[in-house]
Amino acid sequence: MLSKPIPGSSGDVLTTLPSAYLPHGATGLLHLPRFLAKCHYTKTHGSLPPSYAKNYKRGMDRFLSLHLGIDPSAVEKIVFESATDEEIDARLKSLFPADLRVAKWNRDYVQKGMTPSGRDFLKEALTNMGCADRVEQIASVVDLIEFDEGRID
Repeated sequence: MLSKPIPGSSGDVLTTLPSAYLPHGATGLLHLPRFLAKCHYTKTHGSLPPSYAKNYKRGMDRFLSLHLGIDPSAVEKIVFESATDEEIDARLKSLFPADLRVAKWNRDYVQKGMTPSGRDFLKEALTNMGCADRVEQIASVVDLIEFDEGRID
């Protein structure tokens, strides 16, 4: 039987965040729905749990922002100041570049963690979660997110 993460090994888990593989409806960008959901959570609750706060506007949020040539705080500001998802999408459209290079981002995103150093990171993270036996099944950082949040058995 394959292992499951030790409860609490990665900190609090927000199972309400969208799947890392879910594209943003208006742009097609992977990860953007998660980033927006983390902004909404912060707007509503004041902060994210420590396990998410450490990478908020950093980690994948920052990688996406770098891809788009924007500051991640600008995305947060839009979410904090907007009343509806439609308003957020309209304001993001004016913030983002005309050419989102969606296919490039989505390909790069799903392959994060597939380099030798990335594999070392995944092995360490899975070991810390009590799941060293899952190193062959969890192929990327995106898979690790999905695994941690219970969307990969």
